[in-house]
This record gives sequence, C-alpha cells and structure tokens, in this order.
Amino acid sequence: MTDYSDDDILKMIFENNDSELLMKVIVEKYHFRIYNHVRSILISHEDANDVTQDIFIKVWKEIYKFRGDSKLFSWMYRIATNESINFIRKNKKHSVLIRESTENYLLSRLTADTNINGSKLQIELQKAIAKLPEKQRHIFNMRYFEELKFKDIAEILGITEGGVKSSYHFAEKKIKDQFKVD
Repeated sequence: MTDYSDDDILKMIFENNDSELLMKVIVEKYHFRIYNHVRSILISHEDANDVTQDIFIKVWKEIYKFRGDSKLFSWMYRIATNESINFIRKNKKHSVLIRESTENYLLSRLTADTNINGSKLQIELQKAIAKLPEKQRHIFNMRYFEELKFKDIAEILGITEGGVKSSYHFAEKKIKDQFKVD
C-alpha cells in the first residue's frame, strides 16, 4: 500500500472517501505506535491486542467526527489512552472484592505475561513505573518509551505543557528513588 502522509489521510477524511480504504491506511500507518502505547499502559500483550482492536473500531466509527483541531495521531492517542484506562478500571472492578489496587493489578499482569522477557533491570523498571500514580505513569511512558514531545503529550491528555513537565519530573524522581531503595 502506498505510504500516505497525514495530509493525505486528512484529505480522505474531509472528502468522505472510501471508509474501508481509509481505515486500511490508518491501521497500517498507526497500528504499531498505538499498540505500543496501549501495551505500555496495560502491560499484557493479550490485553493490549484486544484493546487496540477496540480502539481501531472506535476510530472507524468516529473518524468522520474528527474536526482537525489537533493532529490525527493526537486524537487517536487520546482515544487509546482513554480506552486503556477504561479497560483497567473495568477489570479492576472485578477484583474490588479483594481490594486490589491499580498498582497490584498491573504488577500481577507484569508477572503473568509470558511475552515479557526483558532483563531483570527492565522488569524492575516496569515494576517501578507500575507504582506511579496513573497520570504520572502515562506521562512517563509517553515521554520515556514513546519519545513524544511534552507539547504532544499535553495535547493528547488535554493538560498544560507545564503540567506534563512537572508530572514527568516527579515520576522520574520517584523511579530513581525506587531504585535507590531496592
């Protein structure tokens, strides 16, 4: 398939072109990045696959509502972030009876996922990240692993760039402190 630019994709959206071709182009262009973002939030490969499919279904249903106020990628990232958070909240509700926190939920997914085969240091880093508050965890993952600019993270999350920088630096400090303790 031809490599479509973001401008080509926006043109396809606003001209109401063939939605099947449009979705093929969007999935081909963004699947890897969206999956990695979701995986950084959910940790589990299987959960990330399921949620990523749900995200592209939602994008397909909502694509013609996209107004172009932000980058298409930012709009999709926001959907991916929200769907991932909703997935965690929904699955956490099933474990409320045993009072499992988000941190414990993520740690259990980390140890249960057979697709995680990183070094001991990588696994310890993931454990430290799982202990961060939700907002800091998302910001840290987007900046550190996905190498997004603070400006783009702010746009995706709908917060100020200063707020993103502050949250990132607090997260970074907590992770460094965690490694000093362990």
